[in-house]
Amino acid sequence: MGGDFGPHCIVPACISALADFPSLHLTLVGQSSLIEEQIAFHDGVDRARLRVHHAGEVIAMDEPPAQALRGKPDASMRVALELVRQSQVQACVSAGNSGALMALSRHVLKTLPGIDRPAMVSPIPVEGGCCYLLDLGANVDCSAEHLYQFAIMGGVAAETLGVVRPRVALLNVGTEDIKGNQQVKLAAGMLRQVRGLNFVGYIEGDGLYRGEADVVVCDGFVGNILLKSSEGLARMITGRLEALFSEGLFAQAIGALAMPLLRRLKADLAPAQHNGASFLGLQGIVVKSHGAAGQDSFKSAIGCALREVQENLPQRLHGRLEDLLL
Repeated sequence: MGGDFGPHCIVPACISALADFPSLHLTLVGQSSLIEEQIAFHDGVDRARLRVHHAGEVIAMDEPPAQALRGKPDASMRVALELVRQSQVQACVSAGNSGALMALSRHVLKTLPGIDRPAMVSPIPVEGGCCYLLDLGANVDCSAEHLYQFAIMGGVAAETLGVVRPRVALLNVGTEDIKGNQQVKLAAGMLRQVRGLNFVGYIEGDGLYRGEADVVVCDGFVGNILLKSSEGLARMITGRLEALFSEGLFAQAIGALAMPLLRRLKADLAPAQHNGASFLGLQGIVVKSHGAAGQDSFKSAIGCALREVQENLPQRLHGRLEDLLL
């Protein structure tokens, strides 16, 4: 029921995901009459793999998290998280209110032992592949201890998802030891003591895009701005290139030759391909989709949740965190 488009976008995205992922089963949580109405527009839906679970209340995108936590026991977001807690489903994907999703996830699912706060993490495209960036907005103010926990969780998650000995760095205003605020400096000192973590020190924004680290850690205020700036920049670059290749016959001829490369660049940088931020540190899998996500973007978030289920991420995180946390 969440996001900018609600069931009009999410239902067709789910039906498309079922076609793409044969092992996938989905439960759509929300106002059943609206959801069934959208399903009816599609032929050949495999209802053995798609069920609807009614929830009568909806959390608005601008609703305060505390109000959502206390006042709406039958909200679709809360009901979906309860299904995860009860092991009726293995993951929750939501495009709804980020603050409410974080508050309800912590309340319903609880955090892993040793973790104070979950962190939102997502891969972003960089030179040579992708980098896992966290936190992306769940925690605007972070202590050194929080940054330390995020770094360890990010390193373990990247390793679980296939990165060999991931390089973990703290985002900073410089690479020298004297640079940064007190929280970053204290977190760096703590991380240098962790055996088994490949901590490479500080990284600046340009180093992030050069691919100098596999996991980059910052507070949620900085991370959210960086993520959305990156998405806007990617759209501007591809848009400017398309506009240049349409100016005049000569440019159009060059553009026709370059079009395959342009399409590849656009696909690599497209925010839709990288949509889906995981809440690391919970005793369950929760993936946050961008509120403005279209069908392809929301399907990417479902794919992110499916990979984490297949990799059994929370359990593997729990096992490794016991070895790494001070």
